[in-house]
Amino acid sequence: MCGTENRTQLPLASSPTGCGCCSTEASSAPTASAGTSSVEFAVDGLICGHCVQTVEKLVSALEGVESAFVDLVPGGRSRLLVGGAPDAAAVQEAVTSAGYTLAGN
Repeated sequence: MCGTENRTQLPLASSPTGCGCCSTEASSAPTASAGTSSVEFAVDGLICGHCVQTVEKLVSALEGVESAFVDLVPGGRSRLLVGGAPDAAAVQEAVTSAGYTLAGN
């Protein structure tokens, strides 16, 4: 095979919305189950998956929080969805202690 290329042609994904990292569909945020409320916060300063994991972990550990999910907008205003009955002041403290800003809602 000296000087020749032998490549296998693979089919491209046929999904009309693209791959998981650039999908044009709405985010697949976890939905609250019946009887469970969800509170939305805006967070500034998140730029990557590590930032997301940090915030989700800290907020999930708070009393009254059943779930925490961040819809990341790198370099912009990300959306933090908190399931359960979180204390807004505690959420703000958790977010700011991680080095991010909870934007006014």
